[in-house]
Amino acid sequence: MLPTTMQAIEISTPGGPEVLKPVERPVPTPSHGQILIKVAAAGVNRPDALQRAGKYAPPPEASDLPGLECSGTVVAIGTGVTRWAIGDDVCALLPGGGYAEYVVTNQDHALRIPEGMDMVQAAALCETYFTVYSNVFMRGGLQAGETFLVHGGSSGIGTTAIQLAKAAGARVFATAGNAEKCAVCEELGAERAINYRDEDFAKVIKELTKGKGVDLILDMVGGSYIPRNIKSLALEGRLVQIAFLEAPVAELNFAFIMMKRLTMTGSTLRPQSDLAKAQIADALRTEIWPMLDGGTVKPVMDSTYPMARAADAHARMEGSTHIGKIVLTV
Repeated sequence: MLPTTMQAIEISTPGGPEVLKPVERPVPTPSHGQILIKVAAAGVNRPDALQRAGKYAPPPEASDLPGLECSGTVVAIGTGVTRWAIGDDVCALLPGGGYAEYVVTNQDHALRIPEGMDMVQAAALCETYFTVYSNVFMRGGLQAGETFLVHGGSSGIGTTAIQLAKAAGARVFATAGNAEKCAVCEELGAERAINYRDEDFAKVIKELTKGKGVDLILDMVGGSYIPRNIKSLALEGRLVQIAFLEAPVAELNFAFIMMKRLTMTGSTLRPQSDLAKAQIADALRTEIWPMLDGGTVKPVMDSTYPMARAADAHARMEGSTHIGKIVLTV
């Protein structure tokens, strides 16, 4: 028998980490094609902090609670659900609502727990792997033998992108903010990690590639990085933008884009259609989950916090001292 209410963490008002407050909410009911998950753990991601600050509204019909990924056990199913049964352990991409004891999501946005992985590790997978795979491979078209640069190399996105690009046969570079973070990037497969506090990544990339530049850049910084990204791209290079930690505005000489025949693109994951997310999940199921089963790639874990300390988890993430993923446990 399921309870009628649950403990959750809500955004009491837009602001800093301290606005995350415990609250009692009704347990959601799965609608057609949805599953209800009893949450074991939930990943903490930058979009959660943006939503908390009032800068990233949830899509229509999504929960107002933060939390875009979780792991747990299916405890109820809606009509039309064929992929999962009650009692199945899953990790899942969520439209919102992960900071709670129970959450609903589309059945096609959940995946099995990889072999040998616990619930805490599994909670760190979906938002990150959906984002990296769709942008680096589906949108960015990275191929074996190409060169790839990821900014924020020690973040959850960065550590995942390094591993997947290396496994795909690319030559990988990364940027990070200190020697410890750079060392982790290189351990994960980056040929060279560039400390952006001490070096200009555009100059270093030019040297490392003998003036050619890289084929693909995954950027979450924006701002002053954008013109330097353009300088760092090879002929026919691609820039994929997934966030703007610095700024979404930059002054840019478009002549370089024309002369080098560059492609600039980008995406956000949360507002995409259920079908688009299901297509990414299908690709992950086929291409990436076997690598997770075998340990070829794995989530890099920074820290865990009990759900009630979500504010502390957000403070750690925004302090940018973490390496890898931060997870809340229920």
